[in-house]
Amino acid sequence: MARRTKEDAIATRNSLIDAAERVFCEKGVARASLSDIAQAAGATRGAIYWHFKDKVDLFGAMMDRVTLPLEQGFGALEGSTCPDPVERLRAVLALVLHGVASDERTRRVFEIALYKVEYVGELIGVRDRHIAASDGFTNQLARDFELAAQAQRVVLPMTPVEAAVGLHALFDGLIRNWILGGGAFDLERVGRVGTDAFLVGLGLALPVAADLGVAG
Repeated sequence: MARRTKEDAIATRNSLIDAAERVFCEKGVARASLSDIAQAAGATRGAIYWHFKDKVDLFGAMMDRVTLPLEQGFGALEGSTCPDPVERLRAVLALVLHGVASDERTRRVFEIALYKVEYVGELIGVRDRHIAASDGFTNQLARDFELAAQAQRVVLPMTPVEAAVGLHALFDGLIRNWILGGGAFDLERVGRVGTDAFLVGLGLALPVAADLGVAG
């Protein structure tokens, strides 16, 4: 009985997050109310407050459902299966771009996070979360740039942090433009080729089979 109650609670929580995705995408985060979300989920405001502290907490749960699998994938790539830092840089970017391009939920959540959030009032906390996630991703890239330069005995034309900021900007801009344009270009291919061109421009050698991302 207790197990069934727990399963019901999880199902209710997930249905509320599903409804939040739909309402946030339709109305924007600032204009969406908890009453709107409860109605879309066929639930009550009380059900929302049972599972979430407020709208910001609900927004965070929506983001976690998408970003945590990506973060776990990043962590897996840091292990022995992908020890080369250049290959890891390429693989990490490819992993995230594939997630956005191939999964409707991931695309929708990224669209909400990039275009449908106003960082004002109660949503200031969302801005802080976005900055923290961005900084964490940049720091991970910077670490691999430093390791790649050491491994290949290359002097980068900028610091590892600057290189990470540049690659992150390329990656972020591609996702923004792809979503804004309704998928007007091949996000994975352009991202792959763009990433490889960026790495080569810094003087880093790619795996032999990469051929600037066109083959292999």
